[in-house]
Amino acid sequence: MLFRQAALVAAAIVPLSFAQVSEDFEGGWDEAAWPIYAPDCNQGGTVELDSTTGHSGSNSMKVTSPGGFCGHIFFGTTNVPTGDVYVKVWLKATTALTASHVSFITMPDSSQGEGKHLRIGGQNEILMYNRESDDATLPDLSPDGTASSKALTAGTWECFEYHLGADGSIETWLNSEAIAGLTTADNPYSNGWGTSGKPTITGVYFGWESYGGDVNTFWYDDIAVGSSRVGCDGGDSSPSSVPASSAPASSAPASSAPASTVLTSSAPANTAPATSGSDSSAPGSSAPATSGPASSAPASSEPATSGPASSAPATSGPATSGPATSGPATSGPASSATATSGPASSAPGTTVAPTSGAPTSTTAPGGGGGTVPLYGQCGGKDWTGGTVCESGTCTAYGEYYSQCVP
Repeated sequence: MLFRQAALVAAAIVPLSFAQVSEDFEGGWDEAAWPIYAPDCNQGGTVELDSTTGHSGSNSMKVTSPGGFCGHIFFGTTNVPTGDVYVKVWLKATTALTASHVSFITMPDSSQGEGKHLRIGGQNEILMYNRESDDATLPDLSPDGTASSKALTAGTWECFEYHLGADGSIETWLNSEAIAGLTTADNPYSNGWGTSGKPTITGVYFGWESYGGDVNTFWYDDIAVGSSRVGCDGGDSSPSSVPASSAPASSAPASSAPASTVLTSSAPANTAPATSGSDSSAPGSSAPATSGPASSAPASSEPATSGPASSAPATSGPATSGPATSGPATSGPASSATATSGPASSAPGTTVAPTSGAPTSTTAPGGGGGTVPLYGQCGGKDWTGGTVCESGTCTAYGEYYSQCVP
């Protein structure tokens, strides 16, 4: 009881965009927090607290329906976050899904218009999403589309999770395993669903609704609704079950690409490993060099998380009076060969191989020729003009042209 009250109090004091509610019903059924929902008509369906079965304890919510649209009935919450919405529920069905169209979760969705719902249920014996406004389904109900989803097992507690992204994306898991057919990313069976819709739900309700005569009894337990995924056990998701689109970027150095090498005249320089998991879009000059003790050993390197280094041999920048930390990158486009070092200069210089996936930016001069105004040319193969931008940074757009851009 104390856990349930604490969860609801916590939900009440945080902003709606970060709302997080959870309920195991061991303290009973709070009908004010989890009211019955039966829009348009209510003929014979029932919702009750069942103290004879539960997933994590002895209690759960039991929903029965006599079938037909007006036999529908649900219970649920309007305490849902704005933006990304994650829902987790343990459920058990008396009867497996049939060929008929049914729903066991319904969500009022203002993006579809007044009184319309985004629904989760089944047809063709598999799980699917259904949009009330145009009756679109995810996946489509072709033989291959049907095979891309999964079925519920009758009489068994199962963990069902889904994510509605603020960008309109959808992800779904059954017992912590992703369901390919119930995602909008890289799904060949989502053409009927489209990509323009962005559900804006105002509640999540659990129950039963059939559009023929199908009857069923469902139990629901250990429900969580919030702005982040909690996993089937109610805690943080394990890394293996976090979808790729929402997994945090790794800060560990990767070994899949050659390291960039920094040269000095008398001491080996080590490239500092990147700390971002998405360095493929970072400028090549972003990794500062650090000098080790003086010696005549060649330069050494550590793994970096950037993409492959330049295919052209890297050439060192002009000598400066101190260690350069942002010397210009090579003018060749990024590719997969390892950067090679040029001869040591009489003063510390810097050579940084550009990362792949984005133009290389520089903020230090790479040669003479005066300053260059914004949007002027500041480099490129055989370029003899200015290389110092009056404002902005000098960004390479291929081998032959670099430009000062904001």
